[in-house]
Amino acid sequence: MLEYFTIFSLLIDSTLRIATPLVFAALAGLFAERSGVVDIGLEGKLLGAAFAAAAAAAITGSAFIGLFAGIICSVFLSLIHGFACVTHKGDQVVSGMAINIFVAGIGPTLALAWFKLGGQTPQLSGDARFSPLHFPGEEIIANIPYIGLIYSEILSGHNIFVYLAFILIPIVSWIVYKTKFGLQLRAVGENPEAVDTAGISVDWMRYKALIITGLLCGFGGAYISIAQNAGFIRNMSAGQGFLALAALIFGKWKPGLTLFACLLFAFTDALQARLQGVAIPGIGVIPVQFIQALPYILTVILLAGFIGKAVAPKASGIPYIKER
Repeated sequence: MLEYFTIFSLLIDSTLRIATPLVFAALAGLFAERSGVVDIGLEGKLLGAAFAAAAAAAITGSAFIGLFAGIICSVFLSLIHGFACVTHKGDQVVSGMAINIFVAGIGPTLALAWFKLGGQTPQLSGDARFSPLHFPGEEIIANIPYIGLIYSEILSGHNIFVYLAFILIPIVSWIVYKTKFGLQLRAVGENPEAVDTAGISVDWMRYKALIITGLLCGFGGAYISIAQNAGFIRNMSAGQGFLALAALIFGKWKPGLTLFACLLFAFTDALQARLQGVAIPGIGVIPVQFIQALPYILTVILLAGFIGKAVAPKASGIPYIKER
């Protein structure tokens, strides 16, 4: 019994780590889409922040400078998206895809030019990375059956980004549903004409939402490269921005349900890593390619109709052109 509980505890531990960038990116997308801006550029923002954070940390030796660089890069990409879609009323999907493609190419190119390591940054260590946090008495409590596993594996030993991601859920819920800013944000995404009539700038509200989107993606990207990993490699975000967008739709643009979706996708990802090479009675060893595809298969199945009708904000994806 204890052996199975140990396996389950380690699986939950991996789930929390994997879910962290998804939570940051999904919450980032929530602000953008609640304001009426479709942002499929979440993947590019995560990847851009990951590169900027790792590059800055490698050059300066400071993880905090790396985090700051990742946030600046992600916010800059958000402002580009806003300039194209909010100021110039461009196609939001095309703009988001352009950011994804641009970042996927420019990151490895700059890494190759700066570090001469084949498109990646040097391995980070010491102060250039964010280390896990360990709770008091972890080593003593770890010897207690069951409780020790929960305390030492599930609760303790995570990076500060992991705790921050989950703390953000009630904070974002409060901002979106209990504050004046949240009310205006939701109104802009549902009925921008009424907001404009009330004297509130629709464009400025959407820019503010995109700045928050960039900020949160900056945390998610920095976590990927200088906390979860020890440097930047090509395409290391591995589609997590798209999974976060799927989690946002699955969660019907609500923070709590979105967190559940992120955890579900992360659990599937953690499970596939442990199923590789395992023989199942009566079936044998499942091909590794099928196991690796599990998170994406689950995404398609859920979005194909198992979550009920997901109604996006009414003005989502529609540029607002003020009548004169």
